Amino acid sequence: MVDLERVRDIELIRTVAKIQDAELHRLNDIMRKERRYFAQKMGMSPEQVELELLKLEDEISETHQRIYGGGSERRPREARPEREEPKPPQKGHGPTPQPELKLEEHVHALDAADETCPSCGEHLEAWDGQFETHEEVDVVEVQYVVKKHKRQKYRCACGHIETALGPDKPILGGRYGLGFAAHVAVNKYADHLPLTRQVGRMKRVGLQVTSQSLWDQAVGLAVHIEPLLDRLHSYLLSKDVVQVDETRWPVLGSKARKKTKNWFVWSLAAEDAVLYKIQDGRSNEEGREILQDYKGVAVTDGYIVYDSLSKSNGFVLANCWSHARRKFIEAERAHPEEAGDIIDIMGSLFGIEREIDLRVASLPPWEALEVRKAMRQAESKPRVNALGEAVSKIKALKGSPLARAIQYLDNRWERLNVFLDDPRVPMTSNAVERSLRGPVLGRKNFQGSRSRRGTEIAALYYSLIESCRLNGLDPHRYLLETGRAAIRDQELLLPHEFG
Repeated sequence: MVDLERVRDIELIRTVAKIQDAELHRLNDIMRKERRYFAQKMGMSPEQVELELLKLEDEISETHQRIYGGGSERRPREARPEREEPKPPQKGHGPTPQPELKLEEHVHALDAADETCPSCGEHLEAWDGQFETHEEVDVVEVQYVVKKHKRQKYRCACGHIETALGPDKPILGGRYGLGFAAHVAVNKYADHLPLTRQVGRMKRVGLQVTSQSLWDQAVGLAVHIEPLLDRLHSYLLSKDVVQVDETRWPVLGSKARKKTKNWFVWSLAAEDAVLYKIQDGRSNEEGREILQDYKGVAVTDGYIVYDSLSKSNGFVLANCWSHARRKFIEAERAHPEEAGDIIDIMGSLFGIEREIDLRVASLPPWEALEVRKAMRQAESKPRVNALGEAVSKIKALKGSPLARAIQYLDNRWERLNVFLDDPRVPMTSNAVERSLRGPVLGRKNFQGSRSRRGTEIAALYYSLIESCRLNGLDPHRYLLETGRAAIRDQELLLPHEFG
């Protein structure tokens, strides 16, 4: 036997793993034959024998999952025939255009000692307007500067004194500017840098600051722009179609108790805006906080709270095909033929959606909806019907991964079909899942929040920064200019309204 605890040669470990895997397959085949043999000896009917074999397949699948863990949703690509048409010539990569970067020109001249012609020894003259040119991308380190503001004083013969206004600041009389506060917020909630890590980076370029000071600046700016959150929520609730999802968010207790409690980030998303609320649960009560009196179409996963809310609140509930597909991918290892056929049909549905997206890309919205509905009725609906028929013919052992996948599909069949008749409704809730990547990365980097106020600040910045991303805005510019407008009592604009 090889002591794997002591082995450091990765190739040897790989070889041992291959041998053990082959041995497991051999033993599994023997177990299948023996299970069939003893079942027949005991006088079981052919149906009972098949049930025994299905139980064995599920046991083998669960063991494999424990050893190797969950897999990707991606499936191995089937072999495709060689393309008949010749491949287009490869164009190469070349430099990526950088229209957003500042352009600096640097002229390089020969040293005086090199201005002699190596051929004849005469003096070399500069050739006006002739250069060999190339571009170089370089980096200028972030600089923190101390700006000394001198506010001019004015006086009148009557004794009145007037002083010029100073710059806008997130904290009245504070030392740090609005740009600095926006910089801290973007670093933490867009780039997921904990405040202690920001302190270290700032120290390397000469700024001495504490994490508490950075937090104070982020909160100071948030106080001014907080009213935007209610407006953003109202805007999303006015949408015909929204997507909803939730994920855990740790709220840290005192160090003495070493207590951590999972709260939840609820996300409400549309094509140009997203709102987050961090709440201490994921029940009907918290779901009602995010959806309130919404009456449109909500696209969600299969979480039961959304079923309950759709009945009490009166909105239309559409379920996500990606979640249904995942259930069959989980079942595919133990039931490759049955699950694989269903996954293939679902794949064709996603393929139709991609084709529709290409066709309607340049159409006006109303015409795009007409084309989408027509193609879904003509192409997607027959495939959905075929999928339903194929699933109805599958016999799966109760409690097996395949049975669970079929049950999931059956329970949500009507809501999975909503997209066929309503072209506004996407097939999946993938967009809202993508919107949660920011909070999930933040959760991994700074482990959540330390207080309820911390969750409120996080929800505000994540909502505005992710909405900026959806609208192609620079979040630092948006927070800076919006903060300045708030301090001056000017109108505050949501990211989709921002020019």
